[in-house]
Order: sequence, then C-alpha cells, then structure tokens
Amino acid sequence: MDQLNAKNVGGPAKVAILLGTYNGQQYLAEQLDSFAIQTHDNWAVWASDDGSSDATRTILEGYQSKWPAGRLSLLSGPKAGFEANFLALICNKNIEADYYAYSDQDDIWEAEKLERAVHWLKSVPSDMPALYCGRTRLVDGDNKEIGLSPLFSRPPCFANALIQSIAGGNTMVFNQAARALMQVAGQQCSIITHDWWTYMVVTGCGGKVFYDEVPTLRYRQHGANVIGMNDGWRARFKRLGMQWQGRFRIWNNVHIEALGRLDSRLTAENREILRQFVAARKMSLLPRLFNLNRSGVHRQTRLGNIGLLAAAIFNKV
Repeated sequence: MDQLNAKNVGGPAKVAILLGTYNGQQYLAEQLDSFAIQTHDNWAVWASDDGSSDATRTILEGYQSKWPAGRLSLLSGPKAGFEANFLALICNKNIEADYYAYSDQDDIWEAEKLERAVHWLKSVPSDMPALYCGRTRLVDGDNKEIGLSPLFSRPPCFANALIQSIAGGNTMVFNQAARALMQVAGQQCSIITHDWWTYMVVTGCGGKVFYDEVPTLRYRQHGANVIGMNDGWRARFKRLGMQWQGRFRIWNNVHIEALGRLDSRLTAENREILRQFVAARKMSLLPRLFNLNRSGVHRQTRLGNIGLLAAAIFNKV
C-alpha cells in the first residue's frame, strides 16, 4: 500500500509541518521523502520559502503536484531571516491543525517521529501548552552518522529556558495551546531563534515539555547550516567568545523584552523568576551573583553552569 494512503496508526490528530526553506535544493527532496514515510499519516506541509534563488521552489512545486491535494501548500516568507520565517508560519491564521511540527529543509525524519510526538501530546489536556522535543542523530552531508546530540537529564523548566534551549526546532512538535501563546506575542515579536522562544513560552506559561531521549531525526551537519549542532569543544569556545563580546547579554535583553508581551500569561512563580533575573543583571557583583543564584536560572550541565557563573561575574549575562 502507498505510504500516503496507509492506515493512520497515530490516530486522527492533524499535524501541520511548518517547513522553512531558503536555497535548500541540495537536501530538500530527502527531507520531503521522509515526511511521506511517517507512520502517523495525517499531516500537511506548509512550506514558507524565503526568496530562494536556486531550485528550491521548483522542487516544492514538484512534490505539490505529485502528492495528494492539500498535502503541501507553498507560501512566500517575509525575507527577514529564518526566525521571522517561522514566526510567520506560526502566526498564519490559515494554518489549522491539532499539532504543529517545525521542520528544517536539510534533515531526515525517522519514520516514527510524528507518531512518538503525537502519542505524548495526546496525553496532555488540550488547554495546556505542550511541547515535544528531543535528541538527534547527527549525520554528515552524505547522511553518514557522526554522533548524537547531548543527552540532557535535568527537567525542562523556565529557569533553564531563560538561559538555554535544550533541543533543536527540527525536533519540536507542539499543540494549539502553545501556538496560541506565540500568536499572542505576535509575528513582529523580536526573538533570537524560534526553538528557544517556543521552549521559553511553553515553560514560562505553565505548560509541559517532554524531552525524548530517543533520537527521531537525522540532523545533517554541513557547511551551509544556518545553525549547526551547538556541542563539542569548538562550540563551547565559540559560546565563550560570544559571551565576552556581550552577545549573550544582548540575547537576554531581547528575550526579556519579548516576554513582556506575555507577562499576564506567565505563572506567578515564573514571573518572579523573571523579575529576580532582570533585577540581578543590574546589580553590582556580589548582589548580582546572590540574586542570580536565588532566581534559580541554570544550564543543563555542570560545565555549562561554570560558564554561566563566569559570565555573571563579568556582567555578561
């Protein structure tokens, strides 16, 4: 039986795949093919192309014509960067589904990716924001495995989300309640990355996050990645360099302003964490360290928290 007409083993829930593309002709077909073999068959792709000058749109149009009607809708992105492209998809009122899955243009999904996500998301009440995310299997440009993303063990929470995103957007699937919060913040909301923002919003507003230890995605690492795997010593040294340049502090400024759009939606506990974090950043050294620690903000690993402490000492948080 053709996979597109196979039994929907994941149930009737509809998943909208939010695919951001830009000059992705080299790997795009493999990604689209991996959608077609999903064991959860009730999905539709909304591809927002951000002004590609290669064959990306031609490839998308080819799949649009060979797949059943409604399987793939092609949109034009805002041409303001990948994060704005994904925000445009999130805030597009014409896209309606039970769940929403971010997708990059150059990865390969394992067949059970959507099924695992939907299975967990169905366990959460529909009025509670919920986010599924997880580990990835790292592959090179030829789809040869080169490792796994880090396995984080500390529970997902807002105090972590303020400082760190635990998973790539390419692993994320979320429900309508989570999407509605991001729509309240709006398409013009200034953010650093869509995945970090999603983690921050869901945890901040009292939602649930599930970090899947089982990799369900082949995350391609290649020279044209907009964002690659943020792991390894090279990535750590790069993060340290950005901290000393003040980039981390600028990012936090952006997030604090963006979270102001959702102040009334934050839980009382998380509003207090944010207040303490904001206040500590303006204090002198010892009060700053004391109040940052009191706020509970943290990274997932011991080494990451040592880096956070160093950044706090030099007022780079």
